Amino acid sequence: MSVNAETIEPGTGRVRLTFAPDGGEVRVPAGTTVFDGASWNGIAIDSTCGGHGTCKKCKVRITDGDVPVDTLDPRAFSPDELRGGWRLACRAIATHDLAVEVPPLQTRPKAALVGVGRHVILRPSVQKRYLELKEPSLEDQASDMERVVHAVEDFELRVELGAARGIGRTLRSSDFKVTAVICDDVLIDVEPGDTTERRHAIAFDLGTTTVVATLLDLATGQPLAVRSMLNRQQPFGADVISRVSATMMDPDALEMLQQRAHETMNGLAGEVCEEAGLSPAEVYEIVVCGNVTMMQLALGIDPEPLGMSPFIITARRLPPAVASDFGVRVHPRAPAAVFPALGAYVGGDIVAGMLATGLTRDRRVRLFIDVGTNSEIALGSSERVVATAAPAGPAFEAAQIRCGMRAAEGAIEGVAISGEEMTLEVIGDAAPVGMCGSGLVDAVAQLVSAGLLDHSGRFIPDEDAAELHPQLSTRLVKVGEERVFVLAWRGDDPANAIYLSQRDVRELQFAKASIATGWRILIKELGLDEDEITQVLLAGSFGSYLSPASAVRIGLVPKLALPRIISAGNVAGEGAKMAALSLRERAAADAILDEVEYVELSGRADFNDMFMDELAFPG
Repeated sequence: MSVNAETIEPGTGRVRLTFAPDGGEVRVPAGTTVFDGASWNGIAIDSTCGGHGTCKKCKVRITDGDVPVDTLDPRAFSPDELRGGWRLACRAIATHDLAVEVPPLQTRPKAALVGVGRHVILRPSVQKRYLELKEPSLEDQASDMERVVHAVEDFELRVELGAARGIGRTLRSSDFKVTAVICDDVLIDVEPGDTTERRHAIAFDLGTTTVVATLLDLATGQPLAVRSMLNRQQPFGADVISRVSATMMDPDALEMLQQRAHETMNGLAGEVCEEAGLSPAEVYEIVVCGNVTMMQLALGIDPEPLGMSPFIITARRLPPAVASDFGVRVHPRAPAAVFPALGAYVGGDIVAGMLATGLTRDRRVRLFIDVGTNSEIALGSSERVVATAAPAGPAFEAAQIRCGMRAAEGAIEGVAISGEEMTLEVIGDAAPVGMCGSGLVDAVAQLVSAGLLDHSGRFIPDEDAAELHPQLSTRLVKVGEERVFVLAWRGDDPANAIYLSQRDVRELQFAKASIATGWRILIKELGLDEDEITQVLLAGSFGSYLSPASAVRIGLVPKLALPRIISAGNVAGEGAKMAALSLRERAAADAILDEVEYVELSGRADFNDMFMDELAFPG
């Protein structure tokens, strides 16, 4: 395989990482470390130090492309190994496309690197205890269940009825050598023989658009398989409001939406188990995070109150659930751990993201933004955290953009202008057929920088454009009565081209102004200055591909040095994995409800004035 060796300035584009032997191909923002790029996409690279370069376990070999030798690399590799492309993944910065060879894991760590550089001590809810029991006799009349419960000395066990049904047969068929399967303090099964090394959980990120499932080995903390698919609720609408509305208009819609969510989750569970070569019955727990609407629909809870003022959720902490409540056919008594929610529009997926980023535990002031149709924002440190939700609309998902499309093959995902030259990054290196959200942001940012869009968001007059950029100005044409900027021609007719319209620019302005107003109000709430923010974390599927330079240029995020604006990846999914691997982290997620203050923007008298101020692009 040959990769493009052209270096991209960190923060300004995306690069392709191809992992061997079986990790597949991923696209990440330029400037991402190889370790983070792998971690975000569920590719296991050994590490125990949290990505600080001290354990020297994250060894990879760059087989195509070039990564400079870091100051820590000579401590881990010989000169010959360095010449052969060996690098520490946590220090290897990807500024262009790379092919990376990942050795098989050599260790079985007692801790796992999860979240955004978080070191999680393994203490999952699912535990197993191997027991060699004394057989009953006329002198020893203890019941089968008592025999098992008394042998597990480190738990005061409660017993599921289902676990009792086959216990007599299991004990006698295995000569009373069995493994007790425990979730929290509940005995959910007794298995023949010693199965202590085989215990698994699935972490689900139940998104409105995409659902992601990660199968975890609870003994090592490592992901065994990751799969994603579009949420099968899509025919009912692309956003949560559409799906809530569907249940209000059709009495059968709630049941159908629930069924579609179950089909999606169970399908993914089957896929990850098949990929890892294990039986679904060896999955003893699922962990689920998602926005409030998705969670309530999946559990068959009427979402109508979410769609009407004052926007009330059924419960911030839902009652105990099991995997079958989500339609997931794994172990028949597997519990389902569900993330709590702060409010109707700051749900369990954002709580999971805060857990993954350690927002409430860090002394630094950090800004967390999950960019989407409903953009959730949190700001603060270990002293105090405030959160809100900003209705950004569908611009970032390109849903109402004239030439908009999902981030699929053929989508323009990056735009760069240098002098009179314009280059496009297209997913799949195919002919462009549309523009996704990151391409929209890049296009606008580049045109503002080039002076073809003024700070109010208007295309400059044709005569000014011709004087400023003689060649680029030929791309400023009209489709009907609307001025557009052509990104990619398809024939001579501008109507058939891939273009950015004046209306598209306005859609993006409204979206970015809503988010910027949100974080500015949170800054005001905490009594801070903008320059006291030390880091911005861009989360979610869109945030992972958003260029930090473009985000700053359009005023979506505070004006910080680009290395301090981090594409954090799927932090909701990372938080779900953390909760599966550690009861301590699960308790920390629950505590977030008491540590974070929710700020409702719709009740703020200053929102409209601040919003109008944020519509313009920064000078």
